[in-house]
Amino acid sequence: MSWWIGVDFGATNLRAGLVNLSDGSLLAVQRAPTLPLEGPRPVIQRIAQLVENVIAASGIPPAEIAAAGIGCPAALDMDRGVLVNVPNIPGNWPDIPFKTELSTLLGMPIFPINDVRAITLGELVFGAGRGVDTLACFAIGTGIGGGIVINGKLHLGLSGSAGELGHMVIDPLGLPCNCGGRGCLETLASATAIAAQAAHAVVYRRPTAILSIANGDINQITPAVVLQAARQGDPLALELFEQAGRSIGIAISNVLITISPRRIIIGGGLSAAGDLLLTPIRETVTAQSRMVPVDQVEIMLATLGDAAGLLGSAHWAMSQTIQA
Repeated sequence: MSWWIGVDFGATNLRAGLVNLSDGSLLAVQRAPTLPLEGPRPVIQRIAQLVENVIAASGIPPAEIAAAGIGCPAALDMDRGVLVNVPNIPGNWPDIPFKTELSTLLGMPIFPINDVRAITLGELVFGAGRGVDTLACFAIGTGIGGGIVINGKLHLGLSGSAGELGHMVIDPLGLPCNCGGRGCLETLASATAIAAQAAHAVVYRRPTAILSIANGDINQITPAVVLQAARQGDPLALELFEQAGRSIGIAISNVLITISPRRIIIGGGLSAAGDLLLTPIRETVTAQSRMVPVDQVEIMLATLGDAAGLLGSAHWAMSQTIQA
């Protein structure tokens, strides 16, 4: 029996786990801080050390571990194993042979993939995507990532770039985005965007309980604070989630007209808002999507939580090893 490593490379934390892909079980999951300000190579070394720690903690002989998949918060050149656009992590990542260096450190094959493409694959195989052959996944957190499945297969497009749903332009005159564009969905509906919009409203003295929940400190206005206020019925917080849901709904409508998926999966940290997001999303999709049978499209929350990226990246490593 072969085991596979899945790694979730996040801007704040690294997570790794040993995966049994026959049933999607996780063994010896561990985490470490990313500490991205130290630079790309220390981060790569930290990923390698975390993988070694997971293997040691699992008790599985290293010879039984076939490969590792790495979910990366970046656009990748998958042919060269290089991260070409890393919008939310500092450093000169395009200059680093990420795949080669990590594989050399670990002495095993390494297969990087975009982090939300990994989440999409995990949900397809083990979670909310089971039972359908075409879907789109939105992961709404610090940024907004995406993934697309067509005819039962993860659709990657040119060098793995397909599925950057968070960088769909919703407002061409909108705010600059970390990707270098303007008016991307991420600038309107990510957790970061909602917190920034709340802080802006507080500065302009909009009536709200948000500042009180943040202990009177505007710097403590986080997505969790805004969500807490919304759950308490605060009008401004509810308005912000309504606006975010409408923007996501417009993006979903564009996806529906393009690939006509059977299911839309909403994941990421902000999916904890549940119906605060889902209701305006569904209302907007119904209002905007006139050329597809909307009543046949399911819009639902992801089911795997933090495990999705680990499972998906490990499954990606397995699929690439088999093809090699």
